[in-house]
Amino acid sequence: MNIDVSAIFQIAGIGIIIAMIHSVLKQMGKEDMAHWVTVIGFVVVLFMVVRLLNELFQEIKTIFLFQ
Repeated sequence: MNIDVSAIFQIAGIGIIIAMIHSVLKQMGKEDMAHWVTVIGFVVVLFMVVRLLNELFQEIKTIFLFQ
């Protein structure tokens, strides 16, 4: 398992972009759309974290079960 720092930068980048889009939409008066963009961004990041956790647990499993 490689320690992939790029995943952290991808998550941070998504957060920054979502925050900017949220601010622009909120200033335009489209608060409902801004909230949906935030929720969608959260779900995307959540899937990325779940994938990374899956890789981590698979690596732990191979280490401790000697497979």
